[in-house]
Amino acid sequence: MVSVTASTTQPTRQEPLKGARGDEGSNEKSGAHGAPGSNAMPDDSSHTASDAVSDAASVAGTAADGGSGADPQDGQIAPGPTPRPSLARRMGFIAAGWIIVLLLGGGIALERTLTAQVKENFDEQLEYQLTAMVTSAEVDSFGAVWFERSLGDQRYLEPNSGVYWQISGDGFEPWPSRSLWDRTLELRGANSEDGHFDSDVHFYNSDQFEGENLRIAERSVILPGSETKWTFAVASATDPIDGQTQQVRSILIWSFAVLGLGLFVMALMQIRYGLQPLRRVRAAIQKLRTTGENRITDPLPAEVEPLVEEVNALLAHTERQAEEARTHAGNLAHALKTPLTVLTNAATARAPDLNEAVFRETRTMQRHVDHHLARARAVGRRAVGQARTDVRQSAEAVRRAVERLYPNGRLDIAGSKDAMVAIERQDLDEILGNLIENAAKYGGGSVFVTLDHEPGSPLCRIWVEDDGMGIPPEERIRIFDRGARLDTGKPGTGLGLAIVRDVAEIYGGSVTLDESEDLGGLLVELRLPRA
Repeated sequence: MVSVTASTTQPTRQEPLKGARGDEGSNEKSGAHGAPGSNAMPDDSSHTASDAVSDAASVAGTAADGGSGADPQDGQIAPGPTPRPSLARRMGFIAAGWIIVLLLGGGIALERTLTAQVKENFDEQLEYQLTAMVTSAEVDSFGAVWFERSLGDQRYLEPNSGVYWQISGDGFEPWPSRSLWDRTLELRGANSEDGHFDSDVHFYNSDQFEGENLRIAERSVILPGSETKWTFAVASATDPIDGQTQQVRSILIWSFAVLGLGLFVMALMQIRYGLQPLRRVRAAIQKLRTTGENRITDPLPAEVEPLVEEVNALLAHTERQAEEARTHAGNLAHALKTPLTVLTNAATARAPDLNEAVFRETRTMQRHVDHHLARARAVGRRAVGQARTDVRQSAEAVRRAVERLYPNGRLDIAGSKDAMVAIERQDLDEILGNLIENAAKYGGGSVFVTLDHEPGSPLCRIWVEDDGMGIPPEERIRIFDRGARLDTGKPGTGLGLAIVRDVAEIYGGSVTLDESEDLGGLLVELRLPRA
């Protein structure tokens, strides 16, 4: 096989691969496939998917517990465990924040609304008393104001009762209620410097009495039979309204505190109940480890179902990889059993052709090892993640290597320059190297490669054509068997096409053989998934 890497600009010449059309360029040297020790096969065929999940969970738990400290030999102190983020704690903080914000905003708005309502009711009572005064007022023959009927509130007759009234007019002494006793109200009526004269009722606060804050309602009028601008005023101490406001605030604070505590407890209960399915998933995974089951079958809520499906898919993937590893190990053991038996028998019988037998059987064992190592490398690279390789770059790298091996041949590449396939670069190089080198070796000297022959198809189709003798239709299926060869006159292993087929199938692709209409030789169609 041609050795090709992504960074190779001028590949070195290697010994031509020995094999007929069935060889497809398989190299006998382990260097063509990498060191055998670099891709060791699993030594435990009883490894199951649940064991793999258990091992992964153990590793994750060790990492979460801060178990990856510094090496004691370095003389460094291992760092302490890193706090792990908690989904429940995060949800609790979010719930508590929203509860505090909403209750605080709602409480402030409600407090302002209720206190404004208390104040409005208080002003309405003052306005009612003021209206009663105006409607009861009359003007006598001397121009003075008197009440046709007394006001009904007895507090106006009690000194310093906290409820007062007063009538003031230009040219007249203020007429206060008995509750004012020897005091008078300083009003903002029509006769004051900043006074007003209109029919509206004006409300304002006053601290003119020491130790007693007042709420005053006043109105300016001209009574019938008089030209004097009279100012009627009613005042009341603000102690009642302040007490009601304080009571409203106290009730709101305690009510919203209890409500917030209840909401927070409810949020904690909801978080605990809502995260219960995650604990059930954990219990189901533990059940996999203890019972040996390979799937989570317990009924879970719809929101957790995608997670369960992904876990089951991971289990299936791990189980499939373990099964592939067991299959590879079994196949390799079976393939090596016959050569080892032949060597044992020859050594026991002290056969005269022992040297030839050792050489022949070790070459057979090397072919089997190379084949299974190639499959193991492809499976391992596929498990790493979604690959993405430029087909044109890989084909050009292979062409440069083949042209150095066969300088007299002609190799043309046509087709898309942007085709991308979901396969690792090393595996694509190995596939194209096998196909193109065999076309150059066993063809008539002309090789034509078409990249992405049908751009609209779901798979990327790559054609490799030559002008050789081709392969009969009845042999095109058998040629993919390991060790199958048509031209036994040339040395080879017969593993080339088998490796191409196996690696392509690992990535979800395929390879087929046909007759080239343009060159008359063999046409190899390689189909690989697009990236």
